[in-house]
Amino acid sequence: MSGKAEQNVIIVGGGFAGFQVAKQLSKKLDAKRYNLILINSRSYAISLPATVRLVVDAESKLEETSFVKLDRIYANGNGETKVGVVTSIEAQPGVSGGAVVLATGERISYAVLILATGSKWTGPSGIPENEADVLPFVNAWRQKFAKANHVVIVGGGAVGIELAGEVKDLYPTKKVTIVHGGNQLINAAYGSSLRKGLEKRLHVRGVQFMFNEYIDDIPEAGVVGITTRSGKHIADADLVVSARGGRPNTDYVNSLGEDALNGHGFVKIKPTMQLLNHPSIFALGDIIDWTEQKQAAKLLWHVPVAVTNVVSFLNGVTPTKKYAGATEMIVITNGKKGGMGYFGFFGGFTLGDWFAWLFKSRDFMVSHFRKDLGY
Repeated sequence: MSGKAEQNVIIVGGGFAGFQVAKQLSKKLDAKRYNLILINSRSYAISLPATVRLVVDAESKLEETSFVKLDRIYANGNGETKVGVVTSIEAQPGVSGGAVVLATGERISYAVLILATGSKWTGPSGIPENEADVLPFVNAWRQKFAKANHVVIVGGGAVGIELAGEVKDLYPTKKVTIVHGGNQLINAAYGSSLRKGLEKRLHVRGVQFMFNEYIDDIPEAGVVGITTRSGKHIADADLVVSARGGRPNTDYVNSLGEDALNGHGFVKIKPTMQLLNHPSIFALGDIIDWTEQKQAAKLLWHVPVAVTNVVSFLNGVTPTKKYAGATEMIVITNGKKGGMGYFGFFGGFTLGDWFAWLFKSRDFMVSHFRKDLGY
């Protein structure tokens, strides 16, 4: 693949991290020197937070608004989106430049490579990479939720909580149970006020909880009854939904050698967001090996570091801008009208339903997402 310039700057992944970097670099790179190429498995970006409503509520018609083409993100047309899946990276430790190899066998060289492939999800959040499979996947889940009498959600993190709220919004009389491995919802990073507050709000809506319990195998929809690891039986469960946390989408990075990833599949980076042994490869977003909660809000801190250092590197200057972590904050919805927010400033504080509705619950920020992508 070749453009009008001699060197390529490649971004792998067109989610929140990837398209934000592409937008910024398109403003900063000289198109006469560099071709900016964003490689994504689909021609559009998906607002992943909105998938919990997308897969439950057909009336939301989120398939019409939360899938947004990646064709308007480039300043002055300085960039292009290529639909494809990167399967490996060709690079030598300590040597700048290399190439990515796509599933088709196509090889594209790069001067700088930015990895932003995010997380892989199971259950209804696991949107297929193939565009032709996306709408059938969404419609199948909508039918599963419509037919179910007792929905058991495996995982009491943000996805599980928000999914429970969406089910209760559309089907208030259906039974919903959250099975969670911890003794409270989400995790201790956000403090007990948020964890207890979310549980109370869901309990008022009739959601039941099984804490300190695990379900190892997810049965097919329609199979009635499920037993937890400890032997507790939910006799009438007829839809068991995985809402476990995502895992880093980094299988292709294994091609760089065993020292590129940690034991959990996260990309090892320096504070400059460069890979440890590959100075011309950068990574950001959910895939990096950094002790923090994996969420899109971190990109407020990730993107400026990555973009600044990429530009420095291309100009022959040693990257010096360092990532030092970010404040934890989160907004978790409870259907279309409620939820809670947590902010780690000033020792940590929470905000309730009105704030959650204003900030996220009413449309999952899809309008902002579309505007960010030029629509």
